[in-house]
Amino acid sequence: MDNSVSKARYDFKKAMDEIRGYRGKGTELISVYIPFGKLVSDVMAYLRNEESAASNIKSKTTMKNVTGAIESVAARLKTFDKIPENGIVIFCGEVPRAGDQTKMVQYVINPPEAITAFLYRCDAQFFTEPLDGMLVDKRYYGLIVIDRKEATIGMLAGTRIKVLKHYDSLVPSKHHQGGQSSVRFERLIEIAAHEFFKKVADGCTTCFLDSILDMEGILVGGPGMTKDFFINNEYLHHELLKKVVRPFFDTGYTDESGLKELVEAAQGVIVDMQITSERDMMQRLFKEIRKEDGGLSAYGEDMVRKCAEMGAVDTFLISSKLKKYRIKAVCPNGHETMMTVDDPDAPVKCPECGFGAKVAESKDLIDDFFEMSELYNSSIQLISGDSEEGEMLYRAFGGIAALLRYKVG
Repeated sequence: MDNSVSKARYDFKKAMDEIRGYRGKGTELISVYIPFGKLVSDVMAYLRNEESAASNIKSKTTMKNVTGAIESVAARLKTFDKIPENGIVIFCGEVPRAGDQTKMVQYVINPPEAITAFLYRCDAQFFTEPLDGMLVDKRYYGLIVIDRKEATIGMLAGTRIKVLKHYDSLVPSKHHQGGQSSVRFERLIEIAAHEFFKKVADGCTTCFLDSILDMEGILVGGPGMTKDFFINNEYLHHELLKKVVRPFFDTGYTDESGLKELVEAAQGVIVDMQITSERDMMQRLFKEIRKEDGGLSAYGEDMVRKCAEMGAVDTFLISSKLKKYRIKAVCPNGHETMMTVDDPDAPVKCPECGFGAKVAESKDLIDDFFEMSELYNSSIQLISGDSEEGEMLYRAFGGIAALLRYKVG
C-alpha cells in the first residue's frame, strides 16, 4: 500500500516545525529560495558576492558563522546539475546548543509547490513564510451564499477564502397589487427566479465538478429561505448535491462578506469534517477493543510491533503528537538493544548489563512506523489530537495502535 503522500507531508511538516524553532545568536541564519529555471551557476555567483560582503562584518564570530553557512550552502548546491521542477529551498546556519556551544544545521527542502522567485535572506531566524502556506491541505470546501437579489460562489482552502463567481439577479421585487396583471407578474417573477437559480447552479458546476474529488463539502448560506429553496428543489448537479452540508447557515449578506460570514458560522462543522476520517478509524478500533477477545485490535508499542512482525497489521494508527525516537544502543560488552526514548542525546544504560551505552542509530519514531508500513504492506493513518478519540489514542495507548488483518493469539 502506498503511503508516500502521507509520508512526504509528514516529513515536510516535521522539517518546517524544526526550522521555525531555531534562533541564531545574531543575523547568522541563511535562507535561500531557488526557483526552477534558475541556473546553478548564477546562484553560485550570487553566493560568492554575499560571502565577500560578509567578510566586512565587524563581529568575528558572526562573520565566521555567516561565511561558513554560505560555503555550506554552496557546497550543497554543487550536487545539483539543475534545479528541480518545484525549485529547492536551503536553510543553513549555526544555532545554539547547551551552554555556549553551537552546531551547524542544514535543511534542503523540496517544496510541494513551485517556488516562484529567487530569494536570499540572512537573519536571526530562518525565513519560512513562502513555505508556510504549502502545509495547508489541498482539499477545500465549496461556498454558496444566495438570495433573490444576488449570489456568490467561492471556495475555502485552508484559511483562504476565494471568490469564484458573483451573480446579480434581475428578479423583480414581489408585486402586491391585485387583479389578473398581478397573477401574470408573479408568474414572470418566478420564471426570472428560476432562470437565476439555473444560472447560479451552472456556475457551481463549472467551479466545482472537475475538482469534486478534492472537495470536503459544500457550505450554503444566505438570509431567509432562498438557500433552502435553491437546494431542496435540486438546481445543483446531482453529484454536487451529495456534497451539500446540512443544516444551512444564516448570513446577512450574499456578496464576498457573506462568504466570510458563512465560513465563520460553519467553523464547528468544518473542524468536525476534517477529523471525521480519523474519528471513523478510531471508532473502528474501539469497536474491536470492546469485543471479548479484543477483536482485530492491537495497542501499545510492544503489541503493535509484534503484530506487525507477524504480518497481521492492516492499518497503523499513530498519533501525530508523538515526539519520540527509535534508537539502537550498543554497550561496551557488545550488547545491542533497540529501544524507544524521548531524547536521543540523553544518556542510556544497557538493559542487559546496566553499563552506559552509546547510541549507534537514531530515527524519528513516526518515521520508523512509516518504514514498517512499507515493509509489511500496511496502511498508516496519522491521528491528530484535535478530537476526543485522538487524545485518547495518545494518552491511553501511548499514541500507537493498529487494526489487524486477522486475530493474533
